[in-house]
Amino acid sequence: MVPNANTRHFLLKAKQRDLIAAAGGIERAAMVCSYGKSTVGRWANADSTELMPLDAMFALEEETGRFDMSEAIITARGRRLAEVETTAANGNIMTAHAETVVRMGELMTEGALAFADGELTPSESAQIDRSLAKLNNAIGEYRKVLAGAKAAGGLKVVGE
Repeated sequence: MVPNANTRHFLLKAKQRDLIAAAGGIERAAMVCSYGKSTVGRWANADSTELMPLDAMFALEEETGRFDMSEAIITARGRRLAEVETTAANGNIMTAHAETVVRMGELMTEGALAFADGELTPSESAQIDRSLAKLNNAIGEYRKVLAGAKAAGGLKVVGE
């Protein structure tokens, strides 16, 4: 089996790169999870087949407060990771909405630039994937805020 032919492998590699970036990059991630920079560099390299071990994943997820890798693993098994969060405020909902719209605009721009010449290079594919990851995170945050608004019985978006 060629690892790069595996869709789950690509998803895990993308989430792994996002987690390393969220931790502050390769050097900072290496300090957090107590692995060498070259090892963490291989984890962040899209062309490397290496996936991070669970102890590193747990350390980085705890450090960043993001559980992208755990969620990807659970999703690959046909399950969902759910959080219970019941707080929402007008500022949070407007910020979440704006962030989602901005990230969608960035994705559309990346796609337009990549498709303009009628070809999609591996580099362009990786850039679109990064934009998709940012959009996915923004959507996730937006959904959390909306769940909080629903649990609170709704919000007034416009002042009186």
